[in-house]
Amino acid sequence: MAEPDYIEDDNPELIRPQKLINPVKSSRNHQDLHRELLMNQKRGLAPQNKPELQKVMEKRRRDQVIKQKEEEAQKKKSDLEIELLKRQQKLEQLELEKQKLQEEQENAPEFVKVKGNLRRTGQEVAQAQES
Repeated sequence: MAEPDYIEDDNPELIRPQKLINPVKSSRNHQDLHRELLMNQKRGLAPQNKPELQKVMEKRRRDQVIKQKEEEAQKKKSDLEIELLKRQQKLEQLELEKQKLQEEQENAPEFVKVKGNLRRTGQEVAQAQES
């Protein structure tokens, strides 16, 4: 940057410009904070204040890596483990169906329940007579 002409002249009538004092930098709090930041930077203890977007992106990457590891672990399952999982799912489905039937029977009107009881007793009596 070029310097102005009046600086080269030794004219005593001119007032020389002086650098303005920055009130923020001259404050004691700012100086202490700056000194502390410099010391932490030398030690390698820089503050970990990352922008929110960067934090979210890092979290997504971690989650994606965890998902990939879980998928790989599932792919490595043996045939026995796969068969056991299938059986477990079938048992759970059967239990759900039984619960649904019980709920339907409990919610049925009284005359339907009595009719079912009469049928059962009639069948039991018929079987007892045959024996």
